Amino acid sequence: MIEKIDIRNIKCAADVLNIQIPSYKVEAEIIGTYDIPPLKDTVYTLQHCGENFFGYYENGNLYGVVSIKVDDVVVDIHRLIVHPNQFRKGIAQLLLNFIETKFQVETIKVATGSKNTPAVSFYKKNGFQNINEVLVNEQLSLTFFEKKL
Repeated sequence: MIEKIDIRNIKCAADVLNIQIPSYKVEAEIIGTYDIPPLKDTVYTLQHCGENFFGYYENGNLYGVVSIKVDDVVVDIHRLIVHPNQFRKGIAQLLLNFIETKFQVETIKVATGSKNTPAVSFYKKNGFQNINEVLVNEQLSLTFFEKKL
């Protein structure tokens, strides 16, 4: 079941962080650098990031999270994370499908580490087009994707 998360609630924000940190550690291993902003988040920074959070719950446990910002006709996905113990169970797909059907927009945008081949493949499989790649530093480049609905 997918539900809105009240990120202002300390326990909810801590639950999200408990998914985010292990998930982004896996991405950090894949891309070869741990110097990525999501690994520096705290409960406080999540509570004040201005994103809308939705969680995938099973038997009362949070296993996946998507956070977005909506601007008129565009949804910008800021996080699409699944706890590593729940990888390959279709949770990321469920969260993406939820966003695509819940919001009446023209475009969905998302970015991921260019070396994060599982995420890159996931977005391409779901009809996202590579629109740009930005070199952040020697260890990190980001690929920006867009999907027209």
